[in-house]
Amino acid sequence: MPRVKLSPRAQSDIKRLYDFLAAKDTAVAGSAVDAIVSSFVPLTRIPKIGRKKDGTDLRELVIDFGSSGYIALYDFDEEVDEVVITALRHQKENDYAA
Repeated sequence: MPRVKLSPRAQSDIKRLYDFLAAKDTAVAGSAVDAIVSSFVPLTRIPKIGRKKDGTDLRELVIDFGSSGYIALYDFDEEVDEVVITALRHQKENDYAA
């Protein structure tokens, strides 16, 4: 069963997404983070569940929340049986924050 790890960038993205919502409603922001983190659980059973990102070995996991949601970019290393969440973004953002 693969382990799931958050990269420093992914940790920063979660904080950024939380801060954006917390400016309006901390309860909703907390619920969003809970939805994001709980969405990683299936990756421990089915690590290739996410869609392939064009032209890369990375995958994207769509996370439902509210009227849209989030997308987690991740890599699955079969040799070490590990999923690394590399970045996160809101579905309405054009790309992953640099």
